[in-house]
Parts: sequence; structure tokens; C-alpha cells
Amino acid sequence: MENGHVAVRQLRYLPAVGSAHGVEVLDFAALRRMDTRRLRVLPQRPDFHVLALIASGTGGHEADFRGYRLTEGGVVWIRPGMVHRWSEIDSCDGPLILFRPGFLAGFTAAEATAPACWQLDERRLPLALFAAEHLGREHEASARDPRLGSPALLSHLLAALLLRTLPDAPARTDALPPGDRSADVFRAYRAAVEEHFTEWHHVADYAGALGYDVRTLTRATRAGAGTGAKTFLDQRVLLEAKRLLAHTDLPVTGCARRLGFCDAGNFSTFFRRQTGTPPAAWRAAYGTADASST
Repeated sequence: MENGHVAVRQLRYLPAVGSAHGVEVLDFAALRRMDTRRLRVLPQRPDFHVLALIASGTGGHEADFRGYRLTEGGVVWIRPGMVHRWSEIDSCDGPLILFRPGFLAGFTAAEATAPACWQLDERRLPLALFAAEHLGREHEASARDPRLGSPALLSHLLAALLLRTLPDAPARTDALPPGDRSADVFRAYRAAVEEHFTEWHHVADYAGALGYDVRTLTRATRAGAGTGAKTFLDQRVLLEAKRLLAHTDLPVTGCARRLGFCDAGNFSTFFRRQTGTPPAAWRAAYGTADASST
């Protein structure tokens, strides 16, 4: 920790022997055995997905500046790039599924709108645990005998698990006509934002690069993420700004440059407009809370 900021561990996907297909099934007990130094309570930023089910026990989790209390039936979905940490999970039991980005296609909209944590009711939890157990058994079989390994089968079982665990989406009031490609457009826009948000701060930049007009991107983003294209872009820039302010010692001018702002004044105006707080004040407030909780 320097100047009140806790350094973030960058976690790379390093599969265990026999887990070369892009997915790995563990549980909380295995996490505790592997993490004898309790590094799990410190901020970490994985480059892979982690989907966890709380079969029993209680604990805590923090993801991108929001804290969650974990209880039986809880679901945690940590996406690549999230800054998160576990706390008080010594009594937690349940599966943890690690998988690479791109291993499971077709869930872009669900991933964008799903929270980091949510709760399953008593009817859905046993079914979700059954789906996770099925995935775990197939994963274990492929690890024991690579000839049984099937990335396609593991991908389908992971998709089934996600479908069983994802929170219910709100009812659509603006059903899209047959043949509408909004999901594909949003997927392309989201990928472009992830790649270029530190360079391009205007939706028109993405529209030109992707070959769509701004209205098409806005319509597709609203259908996929429930918000307009500009708001989606601004929220991505803001999230990274918060991460830099909270977890690095870059000065505000350095954060501004890292995020593609021409000067610190423009960055401060953007940050204040989004949060109601100047960057330095937000950093001081978060740094105090961050340091006191570790």
C-alpha cells in the first residue's frame, strides 16, 4: 500500500494440468487451500471469468467499489477486468467456475446487464448446483482422460449453467422485429468500446469505425444494455477512472492522460459531472474507506 492505495493483483488465466480447454471447475475449499497467504482479501483484477455459487455459508465480496453480503443461494459473476476481492469466506461452500473470455459466445447482452452478485431462490439453487456438478464431472473426466475432453460439450454445459443462474431479465416492451441484428451491433460496439475507450470518447467515432450510424448504435445499445450508447461509453470511461484513482498512485493529470483526455481540467469536469465529486476528493474518500477495510 502506498499513499493509502492498495495495489491490485493482476491475475492471469493459468489452467491446472488437464484443464486446457478454457474452463476449470474448483470450489471455495480449493480456493482456500491454494491461498494460504489470504491474498484473496486484497484487490485483484483477473483476465478471466469467475462464476461462483454459494451452496452454504456466509461471506463478503466487493466488486468495483460495491460491497455484497454472500449467503446461501448467492451468485457471483466476476468478469475480466473487474477489480474485486473476497472477505470472510471461510465458511462458504460451493463451486467456482473459471473460464477464458471467448470460451462461451452469445452472452454479450446478458453479461453487460447482469450484476456482479445476485440471489437464487430455493427452487433455482438446487438446479443451478446440479448444472455446476454436471459441468464439474465432465471437466474432471476430461482432466483424467484427455480423450474424453470436448470443448464443445463443456461450452454447452457452461451455457446451461449460466442460463440456469442468470437473474430474470425485465420484460421487453419494445420487442424487436424478426431479423433485427441489434444484438450483433451491440456486441460489436461493446467490443470496440473495450478496445478504444481510452482513445475515442464520442459515439460518432465508433459509428464511423463500425460502419453504422449513431442512431443504430444507440438503439442497439439500449436493447442490449438498457442504456444509450453515449451513457454506456461514459460509464466505461468512468469505471476505469475510478479504478485508476483508487488503486494506483497516478496523479490526476496522469489518470487524465491514461484515459485519453487532452488535459486534467476536461477529465475533472467529466468526472464531476458523472459523480458529483472532483477526482481528488473521490480518491481521498475511497482511499480512506479502502485502507480501513483491509
